[in-house]
Amino acid sequence: MRFCYGMDLQFFAQKKGVGSTKNGRDSIAKRLGVKRSDGQFVLAGNILVRQRGTKIRPGKNVGRGKDDTLFALIDGIVRFEREGRDRTRVSVYPREAVEAERAATVQ
Repeated sequence: MRFCYGMDLQFFAQKKGVGSTKNGRDSIAKRLGVKRSDGQFVLAGNILVRQRGTKIRPGKNVGRGKDDTLFALIDGIVRFEREGRDRTRVSVYPREAVEAERAATVQ
């Protein structure tokens, strides 16, 4: 910018330039995990476990979806059982069978 006096003035930036960052984003949570606990009553079709891969395997009266979701095939009581040394299996037993088993152990 030139003035009448023949001086050449330089104007500097009033704001400091800021670099960009490569952070600042995240994926949404997938809400995985166990949805019904051991001993809980479930209806047919209820989701028992949401998982990636078969960390927990389907047992009696439990189906497996294409994304490895485990769901109840009948109305009944949920049971988590050991399968071998380091595996877990989830089964659903009819309520009558569970109550008969409890009555037998009491006597």
